[in-house]
Amino acid sequence: MTAPECKEVFARLSEYLDQDLPPDLCERLEAHIKDCPPCVDFVASLRKSTELCRRFLEQDPPGPLPEAMRQELLGAYRALGLDRR
Repeated sequence: MTAPECKEVFARLSEYLDQDLPPDLCERLEAHIKDCPPCVDFVASLRKSTELCRRFLEQDPPGPLPEAMRQELLGAYRALGLDRR
């Protein structure tokens, strides 16, 4: 494990997970990742983040806020001094 190898993994990880890299580069990254605990953790974290994003995007977006709730939120923002109007 060397810092330059880790930097390469970090820089190419999205391409690696999307299978957009040549096989020889994939093999080299895989060899590094399997023996590098920080890279193992980083790969797991990115995979989890990607999965959560996919699940989120599959959901229907929420509808507009009811006017009464909108007014209540605006009042709360104003009371906290967060209203920038």
